[in-house]
Amino acid sequence: MSDVKPRTRIQERNRGSILEAALDVFSQYGFRGATLDMIAESAGLSKPNLLYYFTSKEAIYIELLETLLDTWLDPLRELDPEGKPIDEIMGYVRRKMDMSRDYPRESRLFANEILQGAPRIQQDLTGDLRKLVDEKSKVIRKWHEQGKIADVDPYHLIFSIWALTQHYADFDVQVRAVLGDKDPFPGASRHLEQIFTKLLTP
Repeated sequence: MSDVKPRTRIQERNRGSILEAALDVFSQYGFRGATLDMIAESAGLSKPNLLYYFTSKEAIYIELLETLLDTWLDPLRELDPEGKPIDEIMGYVRRKMDMSRDYPRESRLFANEILQGAPRIQQDLTGDLRKLVDEKSKVIRKWHEQGKIADVDPYHLIFSIWALTQHYADFDVQVRAVLGDKDPFPGASRHLEQIFTKLLTP
């Protein structure tokens, strides 16, 4: 029987406030630039109170990354081997665009970690992520062998989808500086649908 007591509503609320504040701070300043003082201030808590919930800045960062990576894999997990190939791949593109629109801070947090060499999630990248990409790449390759899509390298197709969708989160400031007040996502979604449909059509 576990001796761990369930968290109270206040404890859950405070943990949530800390993680939400940390997401803001880490996505803006990166791991090195962020401090516990900045996170505590953003969460509306004292630093000692923050340290009651998390023992270190790294503990907060790792919890955010682990939650994020699992969320990040969900759109690819939904790729159905029994579905219509082009529809399935375009559905994946749309889900990734939705994530860039709805979770820009999370995307930038992940990008910052990768740019640092992924020291805290390297095992996850070579484990769960690689396994999933291998699995879905086999599906895409089989679709080509069946004549249902054009001949594409499945790994580089997935990389291209990541690059072209996550750009709108990671480089949001640049995109909006060029487009002004115009919402980039409707036009971006149409453009990517055109690119990948043409690429994949046999």
